[in-house]
Amino acid sequence: MDGSNEMQGGPRLVTEGDFAGWRTWPGDPFESQSGPFYFREEADGTIRCAFRAEAKHMNGGGFMHGGCVLTFADFCLFAIAAKELEGGHSVTVSLGGEFVGTAHVGDLIECTGEVVKAGKSMVFVRGLISTGGEPMMPFSGVVKRVARRL
Repeated sequence: MDGSNEMQGGPRLVTEGDFAGWRTWPGDPFESQSGPFYFREEADGTIRCAFRAEAKHMNGGGFMHGGCVLTFADFCLFAIAAKELEGGHSVTVSLGGEFVGTAHVGDLIECTGEVVKAGKSMVFVRGLISTGGEPMMPFSGVVKRVARRL
């Protein structure tokens, strides 16, 4: 994912529907097609990301597709690290996780996480994707600040 705030116009507040009060990035074509995915800051300052599982997120066996879970994890990297990345451009350098659970159509998929370390050019993040209080995928990733390509 390219975390460019300029390309994406910054996060947009959702004003209606189940995710009213949450934010999303409208300028990422792949995530817009894959999601929609949402995030918000909780009262304690942590970031919570979420989306509702739809038929388009499932594999042939009726379980959530691993590619969907990884795409959501990538979205979460940027939401969790947004304050550290503000005002610049960034890309995913690495993303890894283990599939320990799954989801079905209609499930609410959520993620919380933390910035482990924010250096001059790299931000290290870890998180946990879950549904119904059950873990689906613990993950970690690295986001790198980059100069904008003209």
